[in-house]
Amino acid sequence: MTATATGMPKGRAWFADESAARKAVQMALPLIERAMQEKEVGESGFLYIVIMDPASQPGVDEFEVSILYEHAVGDRSKWDADYARFARDKARVVWRTGRDGHSIRAVSPHLLTSSDCGIWGAICLDGIVVGVSGCNPWYDEALAGSIAYCFRAIAKARAIKQPETPRLADL
Repeated sequence: MTATATGMPKGRAWFADESAARKAVQMALPLIERAMQEKEVGESGFLYIVIMDPASQPGVDEFEVSILYEHAVGDRSKWDADYARFARDKARVVWRTGRDGHSIRAVSPHLLTSSDCGIWGAICLDGIVVGVSGCNPWYDEALAGSIAYCFRAIAKARAIKQPETPRLADL
């Protein structure tokens, strides 16, 4: 996100903030933890999740500052790969293009640059970007989707509770 003079990001999503992202991950964790017990889902036993701020804009906002929330599943000291970097790299491609990682990789590889991650496993749902790494890419994508749908539901629930107003922060 664009930073103010104090170095703080501005323009964060109003209903889809960090607490909503954290809550979405917590809601999806039982599914994630159960899925990770299945070898066909992935054999690493670890997972890393990156959620981007839906109000951030590629080309305007910096990627690192646009990361809204990150979460690790499993003991990071035992990782056999840098799942955080992979999840961030997947999220970066999807954030930049606004398209799911599999769609980019399989249908539109012309959108990939030499510095992009060539592994899919991130999704974009109505501007909500979630990158996941640690499982097979098709399961990374499924788990990212479950988080994104929870995140969107939380934002919708918050929006319904707040009266309409010309400027949301004025209430």
